[in-house]
Amino acid sequence: MNINFHNYLKVAITASLDAGREILNVYDSDFAVENKKDNSPLTLADKKSHAIISEYLKKTGLPVLSEEGKDIGYGTRKKWKHFWMVDPLDGTKEFIKRNGEFTVNIAIISNQQPVLGVIFIPVTNELYFAVKGYGAFKTNIDPGFQRNISSNDLIKSSLKLPVQEKTDKFTVVCSRSHLTPETESFIEDLKREHKKINYASKGSSLKLCLIAEGKADIYPRFAPTMEWDIAAGQALIEQAGGVVFESNSGNKLLYNKESLLNPWFIATQLSPVQHQRQE
Repeated sequence: MNINFHNYLKVAITASLDAGREILNVYDSDFAVENKKDNSPLTLADKKSHAIISEYLKKTGLPVLSEEGKDIGYGTRKKWKHFWMVDPLDGTKEFIKRNGEFTVNIAIISNQQPVLGVIFIPVTNELYFAVKGYGAFKTNIDPGFQRNISSNDLIKSSLKLPVQEKTDKFTVVCSRSHLTPETESFIEDLKREHKKINYASKGSSLKLCLIAEGKADIYPRFAPTMEWDIAAGQALIEQAGGVVFESNSGNKLLYNKESLLNPWFIATQLSPVQHQRQE
């Protein structure tokens, strides 16, 4: 089945905006926090965002795999050639801290690769989106856009990524809460290669957005992530000319594996070969 994934862009963006509005309603309230089975936090915002996005996406006829619906068995999932991959609230810890660095992530996976990605930041009203063959883009979105603008017009009015903000410093994206010994060692190696190292730290999938924009050079992630954490961000990076690859093998990340846990990876605007040359 041949699919024009561009046709799904507007529904993904609309779903992310409506979910983002509902998230902000909870964000501005005195919300409660639960613990999931893995002891990670869950809020009313996660649940409401998941419900809104699911209502939009089920109308497309494609299956949906979400963090909130991760118990779908592999026996069912492995038959899916094309499906939605959703994180209804990426950065729940940032949400609870009220630092604004949380996002709504929606992607389409086709034959184990992300071909469409939407990342919406509710607090700043910034929207990132990408479709295979069209490129990656960023815009500050009018919440009412879906009633008066087509996805083609949205693409035309948005900033094409990467921005290419070149500096004399090599910028490394670091995670505030997951700076493992392996990551520290990797950064020390980079210091020997580059005279000036700059650090950027953001919550949730915003780290991947920095790579897609060209505002950071490399993001080493040597700590656990799940497929829905990075699918939309990988789509952005790849359509902006970058790569996301397994740190050990150099292979591209695959999705809809039996285990939804990602291997350690590196996201960069350099190819794996270029990166190995710099090592």
